[in-house]
This record gives sequence, C-alpha cells and structure tokens, in this order.
Amino acid sequence: MKAFDFGELTLLAAIWGASFLFMRLGAHEFGPIAMAAMRVTGASLMLLPLLALRSGQAGLGQLRTAWRPLFLVSLMNCSLPFICFSYAALSITAGLSSIMNATTPLFGAIVAWIWLSQRLSPLRMLGLAIGFAGVIFLAWDKASFKTGGSGWAIVACLVAAASYGVAAIFNKRYLSHVAPLAVATGSQMFSALTLAVPAALLWPAVNPSAQAWMGVTLLALLCSGVAYILFFRLMSRVGPTNTIAVTFLIPVFAVVWGFAFLGEAFNLQMAIGCAIVLAGTALAVGLIGAKNP
Repeated sequence: MKAFDFGELTLLAAIWGASFLFMRLGAHEFGPIAMAAMRVTGASLMLLPLLALRSGQAGLGQLRTAWRPLFLVSLMNCSLPFICFSYAALSITAGLSSIMNATTPLFGAIVAWIWLSQRLSPLRMLGLAIGFAGVIFLAWDKASFKTGGSGWAIVACLVAAASYGVAAIFNKRYLSHVAPLAVATGSQMFSALTLAVPAALLWPAVNPSAQAWMGVTLLALLCSGVAYILFFRLMSRVGPTNTIAVTFLIPVFAVVWGFAFLGEAFNLQMAIGCAIVLAGTALAVGLIGAKNP
C-alpha cells in the first residue's frame, strides 16, 4: 500500500472512530432508525450535488444504470449497519462498539471463501477462530439479554459487521465498474429512500436537543459524506481486503474520542479482547504469516 493510500486509510479510521462518539450523542434522543435516516439523508444532500458537479450526466447516469446493485449495497453498507450501531449506542460504549466493528474483515474473509471460493489456509482459519474467541472474551460477562443488559447491543454490532463484510465483497463483484463517488452517492441516497417512511413513523415525540442534532449532522456530513468518498476510492485503488482493514485502526480512535469527550473507560479486559480480535483478524485476512491469495 502506498504512503498516500495509507494516509487516507488512517484519516478514514479517525473519522469512523468518531462516528461511534457521534452516535452516542444522539441515539437516545433520535432513536436508532430516525438517526440512521437523518445520517443518510444528510449525506445524500451533500453527495448528490457533488456528483452532478464533478461527473455531470455521466455520474447521474451511473445511478440509473446500476440502481439494483446500488440499492442492495445501500441496505448492506448503510441502512442495516447504521441502525444496528445506533441501537448499540444506547447501551454500550463507543470503544466496545468499535471493537465489535473490527470483526468486519473476519466476516469478509468468510464471505470471500464461500462466495468467491478464495482459499482459506489453516493459518487463516486459525485467525478466524482467534478473532471470534476475542469477541466471546469481550462479551462473556456483558451479554445479558435481560432488560438493561447489553447482549442485544453486542449482537447488533456483529450483525452490522457481517453486513459490512458482505457489502465489501458484493461491491467488488458487481460495482467495480462504477465510479467511487457514484457508489458513495447511490448507497446513501437509496438508503435515505428506504428509511424515509420508517423514520417518519418513529420520529421522536420530543424534538432532539442541539447536541443530538450536532451529532447526527457530523455523522451525515463527515462520517457518511466525506468518509464514504474515501472508502469507495480506496476500494477501487487497493481492493476490499486492504480497505476493510481500516477496522484495525478504528478502535484506537474510537477509544481516544470516547475517553476525551465522553469520559468512557478503557479497561484491561477491553484491551486484551481488542488485541485478540485484531490479531485474529490480521491472520484471517493474510496480513500476518501469509500472502493474500
């Protein structure tokens, strides 16, 4: 990976690490579905004019011709994971959510193995086992499914991570010919259309505070608008396996932002669990001990 690409990858990690902070700021007041809808709607309003300005009719034409795969990517890469992580923000810290998000490459490796018939060496299979063992270690004393427990929040994070993993492989297979900006715009736009009615029905009875609005605005413009331009541009240049490795860096930034702005603690169990998850992921995607197939 070139130095410029790694710089963009680090910037993307910093932005997406902050997304867990912003969700914590607004999820309780907006609710998961309304927050996800506002996030993709704001991003669409930012990206559509940009696509029209930079690519003209050709860019907008790609939205029409590739609308089916773009719609599916919008569900897997925006609607479902945004709702899941917003739901998780109601009961677990930004740091823990981001560590669960770091399992995305594990799911991506499994999907590539099943769908693209990419070979999994014994070392990579060991990495998958280690990575998921780290998740179990982290969730063991937290996964209570009783009222007030965080079990469903952890499940929601894992569902979101799996959805991201599927989306990365789907994008490689069906949207590699579409411009990155058009993919970013289309995924946000179709997600906004999908979530419009549910969000209207579940809109909070009390108008959210200025802090909550600030959180959702930053999610929309920075963590979806700017970040997805970086994400799909990296996907086109360095491939899905290298790009989703951004999840290695996200927990670092999420923990720092959570500690600095929300006073969230980062205890020894989280540190050990994070190290296990990241080590297993590195093995599973071939960053340690083996070359990519």
